[in-house]
Amino acid sequence: MQKRILGIDPGLNITGYGVIDVGPSGISLVEAGVVRGKTRGEIPARVREIHEGITEVITALKPNVMAMEELYSHYERPKTAIIMGHARGVLCLAAAQHDMTFYSYAATQIKRILTGSGRAPKSQMQDSIRRELKLSAVPEPPDVADALAVALCHHYLSKVATAI
Repeated sequence: MQKRILGIDPGLNITGYGVIDVGPSGISLVEAGVVRGKTRGEIPARVREIHEGITEVITALKPNVMAMEELYSHYERPKTAIIMGHARGVLCLAAAQHDMTFYSYAATQIKRILTGSGRAPKSQMQDSIRRELKLSAVPEPPDVADALAVALCHHYLSKVATAI
């Protein structure tokens, strides 16, 4: 049975997404890109744009599950976490509206699964994703690479969980 995974790197300005198929012949990239919040300063308009953009992706590509990077907040920047919570909320809403199962992973867990180190730099992550998906170049922008990393992490962790 083929599984289609939508990986998300949430952001209020740029939300990266990556869709992969996992089947008997292995892993393949379906599509990857970004949804941009074009309206500056107005959070309600920006979250609407993110919701509409990701809904278009879900409707067109019909993934089975959504996996997203967990919210990370540094104690020096709590406002960033609050703003990111808005983006995550509308992304979760889109998943629920399409009856998709939702999973969330810590950034350090994603890095550890793909590189062996929870502190891997972006360049190492991008190269790992390029190799895993047999791409000719690293995924750009970094938001796309991060989204594909989340999708791959979900695949590898769900594979282990179902094997037990």
